[in-house]
Parts: sequence; structure tokens; C-alpha cells
Amino acid sequence: MKQLILFIFLVWFIVSCNTKNTDHNFQSNGLKDYYASYFPVGVAISAHALKTDEAQFIRKEFNSLTAENAMKMGPIHPAENTYFWDRADSIVNFAQQNNMKLRGHTLLWHNQVPNWLFVDARGDTVSKEVLFGRLKAHITTIVSRYKGKIYAWDVVNEAISDSPNEFYRQSPWYKICGEEYISKAFEYAHEADPDALLFYNDYNEMYPDKREKIFKLIKDMKERGIPVHGLGMQAHLGIYEPVEQYLDSALIRFSQLGIPLHITELDISVYAKEHGRRERTPEDDNIVFTQEMEQQQMEMYARCFELFRKHKDAIESVTFWNISDRRSWLDNFPVRNRKDYPLLFDKDLQPKKAYEKVVNF
Repeated sequence: MKQLILFIFLVWFIVSCNTKNTDHNFQSNGLKDYYASYFPVGVAISAHALKTDEAQFIRKEFNSLTAENAMKMGPIHPAENTYFWDRADSIVNFAQQNNMKLRGHTLLWHNQVPNWLFVDARGDTVSKEVLFGRLKAHITTIVSRYKGKIYAWDVVNEAISDSPNEFYRQSPWYKICGEEYISKAFEYAHEADPDALLFYNDYNEMYPDKREKIFKLIKDMKERGIPVHGLGMQAHLGIYEPVEQYLDSALIRFSQLGIPLHITELDISVYAKEHGRRERTPEDDNIVFTQEMEQQQMEMYARCFELFRKHKDAIESVTFWNISDRRSWLDNFPVRNRKDYPLLFDKDLQPKKAYEKVVNF
């Protein structure tokens, strides 16, 4: 009898240990581990996040980082002779210390750009030559500082117009310099770090009209020898979008360019897709994350990652835009102070149902 009891105890002990080990391995796996044979999985972060409980969470789930705002023109270079390096440096150092890939975002954009770039001391609009000089100084300073630490840059962000009647966005860059400013930005970045991969980055990239304009822009630059090495597809989506029809077609089309594709700013809003600010309405008040929203978001994430895996030969990186539902840029866009729930983790950093769909395939 004693031998039987001892035998039963030993069996229980072995099973128990194996179960604990299995649980431990599951808990230690992050998105990066599930997709290790496909592509790096990244996240856009703030420097502040690295001072919170999110730092360890980032290490667990991701192996690539993007600075959400710290490297944009306004935050890092607010005046001609003033650079604020602290926040960007802390993100670069964190990536280096944790052996994580780092994407730079962004060297040129029409938003979050300080007005001093476009005017002289009297407030008059500067010439194209002056603006190119300022742009070169900005790009050279930043890219040189992080040379060898940032493997890829979003060089130009959102230069294509959403209007079907326009090709280029009518930004101050375009109005002063014409389309040449796009090529110049890539040339300046390449001079500063010849080893960095240089990307054009844009949103609404999967819809046919804008897709074809982006395709033409990159194709023309490549034919002219401009050092554009990849395309950043932002993938700001909503739960109602027909991704099988449009996203799949866009991935097929852009893969014809023969350059890497990065999904750079992935999130899936639980609201209908909008891209213009509007006033708050009564319908925007007291909205909660419903079971219906959760189900639709789960299905949308599953479809997106199925497409990403299908096109793994073209897609070399997938990055989420923000860490969790604790804080997202969509909490304020397009409706200020309206809460959104666009990510795979809730405000307590716990995986949502969509997470299980993404990692179980």
C-alpha cells in the first residue's frame, strides 16, 4: 500500500511540474515569440511608458520599437538652434539595452512641424533654397546622432493627398518646394546614414485611389535613383472595413514594387472609420466597449493577421500604434476625449479576446 501511495504521489508530482512548466512557457511568450518565424512585432511608445509598469510588458510582448512622438520635428526641434534629445535618447537607449530593433519616426511631416522652418525673421515665407537648407540640417543632425542604432526611418510621412482631384498634399512643404522636397528628404537621410532603410509612410493606403498614387510616387522615385527602400503602410483600421477586398489587394500591388513592406501603425478602432476631426455629438457620450464591438474587433484582427502571414515574403515588420487601451491616440481622434479600444490589450495590460485570435493560428 505504501508503495502504491508513493507511486501515485510521484505521478502527481511529475504531472504537476510539467503543467507548471507549460503555464510558465505560455506566460513568458509574447507576440514576438508567436511571430518569430514571420516578422518582428513592434509598438509605438512614449518615453514616459518606460518609467511605468509598461516597460517590462514591452520587453515581453515586442521586439521592435517606434517613438510615437519624440522624434517628430516639433517635439525634437522646436526652434532653429534648439534640440530636445532626452525623450528620444531614452527610447534609443531602451532599445539598445534590450536588443530591440528601432524604427525612426518621422523626419518630415506636415503635422507637428514648427512654423520657424517656413518663415524668416520678418515672418515672410522663406525661399525653396532656404527651406531645403533647414531640412538638410534637421535630417542630418538627427539621423547622424542615431546612426547605427536606428535601422529604418519613416523619412516622409503622408505626402499624398486624400482628394481624388489632387496628387500631392497641399502642405507648406509642397507649396514652397514643389514635389522635389520628397526626393530631397530621402537623399539627405541617405547621406547621413547610408546603411539605414528609408521608408515612405502613409495612411488609407489600401484604398484603390490613394493606393495607386502611392505606388506611382515610389515607382517614379525608384526609377530616378532616389534611395527609397521600403513602404510603410499605417493600417489605421476600423471594425467595419472590408480588409479581404482592399488590404489583400494593396499588399499584392505594393509587393510588385520589390521593396520591403512594413505595417507601421496598426490599430483597429471600434467605431466607424473616420479621418477628419469633428465635433462631439450626444451619440459619442458614455460609449463602452460592448460584446458586439469585442467580437467584431476580434474577427477583424484575425483577418488582418491572416493576411499578414499570407504575405510574409513581402511584410518585414508589423508595429502596433500604442501599447494598450490604457491610452491610445484614438482616444482623442477624430472626437476629442472619446474613448476608443483599438488594441490587443486592455487598460490593465491584459490580453483581449482578439489577442488569442492573433496568436492561435
